[in-house]
Amino acid sequence: MSWCATLAQREGFANVTKERFVVSRRRTGFGDCLWSLASAWSYAQRTGRTLVIDWRGSCYVDQPFSNAFPVFFEPVEEIAGVPVICDDRVNQLSFPGPFFPPWWNRPSIDCINRPDEQIFRERDELTELFQAGDDNEANTIVCDACLMWRCGEEAERLIFRNIKLRSEIRARIEDLYEQHFSGHSIIGVHVRHGNGEDIMGHAPYWADSELALRQVCMAIRKAMALPYPKPVKIFLCTDSAQVLDHISGLFPDIFAVPKRFQAGLAGPLHSAEMGIEGGASALIDMYLLARCATVIRFPPTSAFTRYARLLVPRIIEFDLSNPEQLTLVDNPCEHFAAS
Repeated sequence: MSWCATLAQREGFANVTKERFVVSRRRTGFGDCLWSLASAWSYAQRTGRTLVIDWRGSCYVDQPFSNAFPVFFEPVEEIAGVPVICDDRVNQLSFPGPFFPPWWNRPSIDCINRPDEQIFRERDELTELFQAGDDNEANTIVCDACLMWRCGEEAERLIFRNIKLRSEIRARIEDLYEQHFSGHSIIGVHVRHGNGEDIMGHAPYWADSELALRQVCMAIRKAMALPYPKPVKIFLCTDSAQVLDHISGLFPDIFAVPKRFQAGLAGPLHSAEMGIEGGASALIDMYLLARCATVIRFPPTSAFTRYARLLVPRIIEFDLSNPEQLTLVDNPCEHFAAS
């Protein structure tokens, strides 16, 4: 992205020099991307700015100048009254300064490589800005950090209501739903392993991998003991073939969406080398989890299951301070996506 003060000409936008922007830049997994987008939308809505969804360099797309949003989602012109730019027009745009966070006021070439400590600093600067409730004099707010927990739940739900997966992905989800979900109450199990990746805040849950797997199995048994209106089936989503093999060996009737895994300890599924199909598979899992009757989140810090956390009737989570303790969360019935 070019961060110069001269705004490029853009077809269809009048008086562009008077526009102000919030740019949501993410290249990470979809859970992070969508939650951070909700935070950026919330600030854009409050301050009367245009929202730009810039997912170039995505871990799901191997073309650096391709915006991943329209690869996986239908293009949108606005979200609940907020104007949106979400396609490859971002390659022709230059946004008006000044910028916030201040880092982005540097010459473009100096903005490219940011050390981790700078990204964390920007996260904190944006958090302070969002929480203050005030507007900022900058014409362009650059949200290029993980912004989970920086907006209300209603903003998250609004994003999911207003963006739609591409039709071919939706069709695959409906086919799988008819094959496996129809006529059953589904227990969804998400196990975020990392497969050798630096999983940062999730790492404490895997300090003892045998204990971690025992916890997941304990949670499955607890979920199966709950009352359901229909016959129960178990749906497993994981980024690790080893986890899939282990849990399937203990629960033979479990089902999972067929997908390609990385080799053992070779890294996460959200990787450009997995191709666009890797991204589509992730979204299929994510959206099917949100249609379950109960979802087990391991670890509960994973943003991948945030959509399910908002919509599923019952959630089972884990407590690091007490590995034997499981927390059952009942969602308000008006938020249910399925039963």
